[in-house]
Amino acid sequence: MKLGFSRADELFRAECADWLNGQMAGEFRDIKGITKLTASPERRKEWEQQLAAHKWSCIGWPEEWGGRNASLAHQVIFAEEYARAGVPGRVNHIGIELAGPTILAFGTDAQKQRFLPDIAAGKTIFCQGFSEPGAGSDLASVRTKARLEVVSGQEEWIVNGQKIWTSLAHISDWIFVVSRSEEGSKGPKGLTFLMMEIDQPGIEIRGITQINGDAEFNETFFTDARCPADSLIGAPGEGWKIAMGLLAFERGVSTLGQQMGFRNELDEIIAAAKANGAASDPLIRQRIAKAEIGLNLMRYGALRMLSQTDHSKIDGAALTYKIQWASWRRALGELAMDVLGQAGEVADGAEYEWDTLPNLFLYSRADTIYGGTNQIQRNLIAERGLGMPREPRGDV
Repeated sequence: MKLGFSRADELFRAECADWLNGQMAGEFRDIKGITKLTASPERRKEWEQQLAAHKWSCIGWPEEWGGRNASLAHQVIFAEEYARAGVPGRVNHIGIELAGPTILAFGTDAQKQRFLPDIAAGKTIFCQGFSEPGAGSDLASVRTKARLEVVSGQEEWIVNGQKIWTSLAHISDWIFVVSRSEEGSKGPKGLTFLMMEIDQPGIEIRGITQINGDAEFNETFFTDARCPADSLIGAPGEGWKIAMGLLAFERGVSTLGQQMGFRNELDEIIAAAKANGAASDPLIRQRIAKAEIGLNLMRYGALRMLSQTDHSKIDGAALTYKIQWASWRRALGELAMDVLGQAGEVADGAEYEWDTLPNLFLYSRADTIYGGTNQIQRNLIAERGLGMPREPRGDV
């Protein structure tokens, strides 16, 4: 796919850049450049609502649900300019990029009316309940259980189990949960996709402190937690299909914005290498060149993904993207530390506040683990992309 930008597209780019840069130099200048995902959560929620007030929150959505029905080119442009302006990551990324598109694709009209306006408005923050202690990269092994009961004359799902690595659950309002609803089922069969309110007696959130001092991740415990029957997405037993559709959305337009963030990180490494003389090392220059090539290749791959007409399925380009960017960024973090030398090993303050590049190194250690380890990604590429025999698995 060749994604060319017309004069009208470039005028739209200027409009995006002007508005975003104006916000980061004005009312929201206090959040510009924030890299920690848990920093200033209330201000960032206010930012979500500011985006919505100016119709920038979810520009690719239909207008009736708070979007602009923007073209693919305009979605790409906005994602790129968002990252270029130094705007912090969206605290409602899961709602805007995953939950919302999933509801649009698989939800009922009533569910769209119930969820989409508040997601678009920045009033409802979503998190994701997929991984479990015994089912990290292998989503089909989940053991969290859901059973349908009649409670006070109303049908409700009663959920018991545990999820882990639930990013930003402690500041979220809702969580979508893949649970096992058919007793005795194994693998992808018998799974159900539920939307659950977090603020209820049966859900407990426990934070997990990471190596960089941040606490983005959480453990989430369900003890007879309740979910109304009408908050089921799809039908009982269709959880795997819904989850795979959601993961296809995860490889969408936001990947271009992610890559602009990578661009900023690489540019900072290059500036540091020039400033401290590391750029005179031919091996460092070679690694910087390799990083530049890899970033360009990722862009071409992302454009290839976006060229697909059916965004509810994961194609070959999407299957390879996770392992591609995760491996590249982990190597980028190592390059950052080699450029900085001992200066990169010193943190500020009693709470160990790391600068951007050391934080990149620490955080990128997890890139090849979360969202499916590199090992699991290779299995997915082999089995789903190349049609090779499945790796032998034990009983779930």
